[in-house]
Amino acid sequence: MSQAAQPLNRRIHPAWWVAAVAFVALLCAAGFRAAPGALMLPLHEEFGWSMTTMSLAVSVNLVLYGLTAPFAAALMDRFGIRRITAIALILVALGSGGTVLMRDTWMLVFCWGILIGLGTGSMALVFAATIAGRWFVARRGLVMGILTAGSATGQLVFLPVVAALAGGAGWRPASLIIAAAALAAVPLVWFVIRDHPQQRGVTPYGAPPGTSLDVPRPQSGGVTRALEALAYAVRRPSFWALALAFAICGATTNGLVGIHFIPSAHDHGMPETTAAGLLAVVGVFDIVGTVLSGWLTDKIDPRLLLVAYYGFRGVGLLVLPWLLSDSVHPSMVIFIVVYGLDWVATVPPTVALCRRIFGDRGTIVFGWVFASHQLGAAAAAFAAGFVRDETGSYTYAWIGGAALCAVGAFVSCIPRRMMEQDAREIRVPVTT
Repeated sequence: MSQAAQPLNRRIHPAWWVAAVAFVALLCAAGFRAAPGALMLPLHEEFGWSMTTMSLAVSVNLVLYGLTAPFAAALMDRFGIRRITAIALILVALGSGGTVLMRDTWMLVFCWGILIGLGTGSMALVFAATIAGRWFVARRGLVMGILTAGSATGQLVFLPVVAALAGGAGWRPASLIIAAAALAAVPLVWFVIRDHPQQRGVTPYGAPPGTSLDVPRPQSGGVTRALEALAYAVRRPSFWALALAFAICGATTNGLVGIHFIPSAHDHGMPETTAAGLLAVVGVFDIVGTVLSGWLTDKIDPRLLLVAYYGFRGVGLLVLPWLLSDSVHPSMVIFIVVYGLDWVATVPPTVALCRRIFGDRGTIVFGWVFASHQLGAAAAAFAAGFVRDETGSYTYAWIGGAALCAVGAFVSCIPRRMMEQDAREIRVPVTT
């Protein structure tokens, strides 16, 4: 029989401790997200590899990062959050640490692309969505915003360190720092995170009185469930609108600015450490913007938020080619602040729409939407490197990103009637 939840006299609900450790795990896994932009120039100088070649390795990473996400969400249902997360962090550590041994481009693709791609993809934002969905009823949007900001915080912490080491001690110590950080998070994940709040003897934060304390049974068939969720989702127009918009989000953040801002600024005479510092400041304001976006998602139509976010981002990319120079000036500071506030502010409203439309499948469907995010990022990362090699400038890449943002704002206006119809059609029992 189900056991009703009993009132507990706790000053801090365990959900907040779980969220705190999840934040740290995301922060440590984000170390590599800051690395490619700062390491491309040192690798080019040592090995002579072109931007196109290194962009290809990053693209493989981003593709696997995205395609692993929906299966990771299902595997977390089957094998548990902490097991999958611990394995993911170990893969990130192996990939980053293994780079110190590489001599050929295939080793770069294996370490940067395959190992780190699988590791980061096994956590990604579906990890944050799973934690928020299982451990919280109240404040889900806020918690999703805070956890999403973990990646930005990782960028803030690691990027200046990586850039400084790459310019001084060398890129190998920088890679080892990232590996050590990922390994350091494993014990925290293992001893603090549990798969369900009932395993701590509590109900989710904000759950109504009388919620069962029975531990949900693991759901089998992770791959099958991921593919089944995709099969349902692709028949709904709202899924394609969300996927296209989020692909553009990935293209204009991780793919363009995250990977190519430092090399582009260097082309204009700006020192690498200065450009890395600016990108780290993006991470500072991303924390503020993402947490604020989570709070707004609980109060405002998520579609309106997405339109605003893509619109501001497009304007920023459109003017960026004329802002880059050999020094930091007020206009560049304004760009950094606005772009930082907007960086991944799209995540909480996108997660909310997936949950609203696809119900119990929402987290896994978001995994597929996130896959489109990374496919967009991979395409943009490779295309921008190719544009730079062919034209000697990133200008057309930035303008192309601005045009994509206009498309993202347009497709985010999902008609309410379409959303309601898709939600009604998909409310069927989830196969376990």
